[in-house]
Amino acid sequence: MACPKLFLSCLLLQLMFLFLVPEVAHGQGLKVGFYQKTCPNAEAIVKKVMDQVMSVAPSLSGPLLRMHFHDCFVRGCEGSILLNSSTNQAEKDAPPNFSLRGYQVIDRVKTALEKACPGTVSCADVLAIVARDVVVATGALSYDVETGRRDGNVSSLNEALNNLVPPNANITTLKADFAMKGLSVKDLVVLSGGHTLGTSHCSSFSDRLYNFTGKGDTDPKLDSNYIARLKLKCKPNDQTTLVEMDPGSVRTFDIKYFDLIPKRRGLFTSDAALLDDSETKAYIDLQIKTGGSTFFKDFGVSMVNMGRIGVLTGTAGEVRKVCAKVN
Repeated sequence: MACPKLFLSCLLLQLMFLFLVPEVAHGQGLKVGFYQKTCPNAEAIVKKVMDQVMSVAPSLSGPLLRMHFHDCFVRGCEGSILLNSSTNQAEKDAPPNFSLRGYQVIDRVKTALEKACPGTVSCADVLAIVARDVVVATGALSYDVETGRRDGNVSSLNEALNNLVPPNANITTLKADFAMKGLSVKDLVVLSGGHTLGTSHCSSFSDRLYNFTGKGDTDPKLDSNYIARLKLKCKPNDQTTLVEMDPGSVRTFDIKYFDLIPKRRGLFTSDAALLDDSETKAYIDLQIKTGGSTFFKDFGVSMVNMGRIGVLTGTAGEVRKVCAKVN
């Protein structure tokens, strides 16, 4: 009788292990109010700085929101996007991250936190809290940010190139990339709504204007009048000009991005691709029909989900004293 009991015990241990492993990689150790005892005013300190920043530089809302996205999709939400490299080989040196701005704002927030609570609040958590504060400042509903992340000490340009979702992705690639990070199809369409804020370089979509299939043609899924307007701003091979992703509403968190997509005015191929899946299309249709009845709440939920990707917690990693370099 000993063997069956031993077998059962082993089986139970294996099942426990299978359930525990995903949690380690996806959010275990995070909680709302992680700094309640060690730095009780942490989020208030961040908000005070961000209120000052947003009052004078509201255009940083989009780049600071995307900074959290781009951090989480490469090595997880562990602050590697912030690290500098003497050889320009860090994540921030990868072309997909050239549109990110506001690193000095993160440094300003971190300095304020270090003054109040030295060596306590991680740079990864700063990114998550700042992302929440900028969307709230531009019109989104507030949501509770889980904290407790630790900072990584590796940042690779090549990993950024291989892990960031490209703007020319089709729906199959989008769903696969999000699923690989533990995110659902709903998370995909909801988080795409973050394109309501900010700008993009012409180079991220110029193929849709000038050479969509390699024959000097335009993307038939892009509205012809919109193409004409974009061509006035973006000449061939333009690498520097910035264009609003949600024209006329670039500093307001709203549902106008979803209004643009059925009109074939989503800026990226990845935006247009949201019409190619029944679930993502149904979500867009619902938000348009109901005036965004669930989007604002859904966005907070999906941001929390994204914030759990590949986190370092407990004794893993470190809490950087300066966000741009390891201790």
